[in-house]
Amino acid sequence: MSLNILLRSLCVTAAPFVLAVSASAQSTAAPVSGPAASVTTQLPRGVVPTHYAITVTPDAANLKFTGKVAIDVTVANASDSITLNAADLTIGKVSITPVGGKAVTGTAAIDAAAQTATLKFTKQLAPGQYVLSIDYAGVINQQANGLFALDYTDNAGKAKRALFTQFEAPDARRFVPSWDEPSYKATFDLTAIVPADQLAVGNMPVKTRKDLGKGLAQVTFGTSPKMSSYLLFFGLGELDRATKMSAGTEIGVITGKGNTGKAQQALDGAAEILPYFNDYFGVPFPLPKLDNVAGPGQSQFFSAMENWGAIFTFERALLVDPKFTSEATTRRIYETVAHEMAHQWFGDLVTMAWWDDLWLNEGFASWMATKVTDKLKPQWEMLLNRVGNKESAMALDAFVTTHPVIQKITTVDQVNQAFDTITYEKGEAVISMLEAFAGEDVWRTGIRSYMKTHAYGNTLTDDLWRAVETAGAKGLVTIAHDFTTQPGIPLVTVDSAQCKGGSTTLTLTQGEYSRDARNKTPLRWNVPVSAQTVGGAKQSIILNGKGSLTLPGCGAYVINAGQAGYYRSLYPAANVQALTKGFTTLPSVDQLGLLADNWALGIGGYQPISVPLDMVDAVPNDASPAVLAAVPGYLEATYDMFEGKADMQAKASAYASSKLTPVMTAIGYDAKPGEGPQVPLLRQNLVEALGGIGDKAVVAEANRRFAALETNPDALNGPLKNVWLGIIAANADQATWDQLRKMANAAPTDLEKSQLFGLLGRAKDQKLAQQALDLALTDEPGKTTSAAIIAQVGTAHSMQAVDFVLANRAKYEAMIDVSARSQALARLGGSSADPAMATKLDAYATQYLTPESRKVVDRSIAAIKARAETRARVTPDIAKWLAKRR
Repeated sequence: MSLNILLRSLCVTAAPFVLAVSASAQSTAAPVSGPAASVTTQLPRGVVPTHYAITVTPDAANLKFTGKVAIDVTVANASDSITLNAADLTIGKVSITPVGGKAVTGTAAIDAAAQTATLKFTKQLAPGQYVLSIDYAGVINQQANGLFALDYTDNAGKAKRALFTQFEAPDARRFVPSWDEPSYKATFDLTAIVPADQLAVGNMPVKTRKDLGKGLAQVTFGTSPKMSSYLLFFGLGELDRATKMSAGTEIGVITGKGNTGKAQQALDGAAEILPYFNDYFGVPFPLPKLDNVAGPGQSQFFSAMENWGAIFTFERALLVDPKFTSEATTRRIYETVAHEMAHQWFGDLVTMAWWDDLWLNEGFASWMATKVTDKLKPQWEMLLNRVGNKESAMALDAFVTTHPVIQKITTVDQVNQAFDTITYEKGEAVISMLEAFAGEDVWRTGIRSYMKTHAYGNTLTDDLWRAVETAGAKGLVTIAHDFTTQPGIPLVTVDSAQCKGGSTTLTLTQGEYSRDARNKTPLRWNVPVSAQTVGGAKQSIILNGKGSLTLPGCGAYVINAGQAGYYRSLYPAANVQALTKGFTTLPSVDQLGLLADNWALGIGGYQPISVPLDMVDAVPNDASPAVLAAVPGYLEATYDMFEGKADMQAKASAYASSKLTPVMTAIGYDAKPGEGPQVPLLRQNLVEALGGIGDKAVVAEANRRFAALETNPDALNGPLKNVWLGIIAANADQATWDQLRKMANAAPTDLEKSQLFGLLGRAKDQKLAQQALDLALTDEPGKTTSAAIIAQVGTAHSMQAVDFVLANRAKYEAMIDVSARSQALARLGGSSADPAMATKLDAYATQYLTPESRKVVDRSIAAIKARAETRARVTPDIAKWLAKRR
């Protein structure tokens, strides 16, 4: 179900007289700001908040709270009513007071569907400045929307409850009646009446704390900078805080009691990242402190949130436990810290004017997180991750159901659905391409100018482009418009390559790569193409339609050298063969890019599937560990192509084992002293993939290690613990499944408990999968874990999981964030290749969703249909290819 928050027009009736406003108030009234005339708003224009003074009293035990707010507002036009946002709030006393005047009472009319409250006053309001006062009450949710509770067990085994807030995108309105849109920036004072023995956390440091007696305290935080309502934060619980200073800012991590040590990486990482960002953006972090607050549990919608000065992150994305945290997770934690910290400038200090430009927040933060992590942790080779990130975006962007980076947003569901791989990963990829076009120095100069010009304000995407072009990147605006205002993926084809006089001249044609509309009229882009012969100097061209490019040297060549370009590269067969033959002479980033491009072109029908398979086959065992780590994914994808065909899966598995086992043997199942920094990731990918395809040796090793738990409870401890347990869970019989469930209930921490419960959904056995689904409807796994169990069932039994959710829709929706409800089923069934799933999802969307809110479902349907078509088309050729390698 979708909420339509397009607001009705206010009908203002004439009042007997206009409320008088003092001359001084009229003369000092600030000009009304709020959304610019060209910026979308779903609230009536003409009333703008400048400051909120909020007092809340949470009742955690009974999952409710009361509040009072006094809002400084500027009224531009005479009216007897004001409309603002409110959701799941009960409004009591309402009054409005002109500066220097007397209060006028009002009444509230709630429009639940529009998520608004219209306040009607007994007298007409003249233009001027006022204080709007509202008493209200609200609910404390048990999923991450508004003010929400997370229940957990502390290190002493006692049941505890902590409170946190999550307001992005439109959920500050569940905490306080407000102008809950990004362009209505204001300052905030927050006061909370809380248990005296608990720690309260806000955006700013505590300004005053007053003992109220009877176990209560009044905590008042410092006044926030001018910011959007979705960035407001409040947290409360039996929490610990650890701090260190960095560049004049107090950096903190806040966790459940006794767990700050597990947040040490986050604390140290934030302390080293902050000075880099201060320098890069040219604007020092403007708040006195920056906390990262860890919450137990999980969300199906997000991992972390960039509240200004008080980042919230679920424990699974912040805490490191050497007993089970993998190397991949450890690195993601660092990158998540960097991502949310980048938002403190891109999103918090400078905020998109409306959700159409959400990518300005998320794409930039993703790009910046990769950049700073690569600078500060060069041994991780983080820039290589941009190839995989770009592929994630292209997997969605190749269908007619995709959308531009800048998209039209009109409803709550559309806002929530905008948080996808186009916004994040395509946004990152486009920024990477534009930075490469502009040059690092010019790009940074433009960013610094943008930050200083728009600090504490709101912007459109074009504001950023103009700043960078003004800094010296001539022509950037045109390229940027092409890649952000229209969807899709350019396809650059090499029509011919001629070597003459020691140079190679390429003739290039631009088209469009598509998985489901290859015959459509292609869109046109100005594509910055960077090419080189292997070992030669790079040459560049802006390709629009057709063009030619002369490269120094002859021999094999790459037309997306460095992989910064957002386009597919289609080569003549002879060049692909030459690149395959000399694969390891290429930089690692180009090796990864060629594997990804050729795989996509093969499954998309642009070239035989044997081409990418030959390339994968040619990757030698002594290749870079970062490149070798990508190979298992392609082989596992080949195995999955034969879903439901056990004989062919056995052949695919046999080939994959023969290819991967020598590498697995060379690096071993356990870390070795002195091994390279990328080997742990390679090891994890190998074990996961070999376990996934049923490799006998790896499955036997998993069973051996699991059996050792009987005599040694620490036998599995280490970075691959959950990888080994995942293999066990997938192949579990009833006794093993029961043992895993027992382990989950006995886990010493809630984080480990939730991970173990999630594994119960991985069982290949359909009967055990049903038991996992049934378990998810109980309180045993925990309020925020049940949906994760169902999601795990969906990976191997998507139809079973979707049917279960449809049969228990109301119960399932209670397990997930409000923001995820319109897209949850699409995610659950979207990995299927069964046309019947597409039919089922379409029927669901037709019955329950609006045309605006079903877009994610439509994307899943398109992917399912393409997956079914692809498997039917390529599996005979894959079978022939495998037959030649017996």
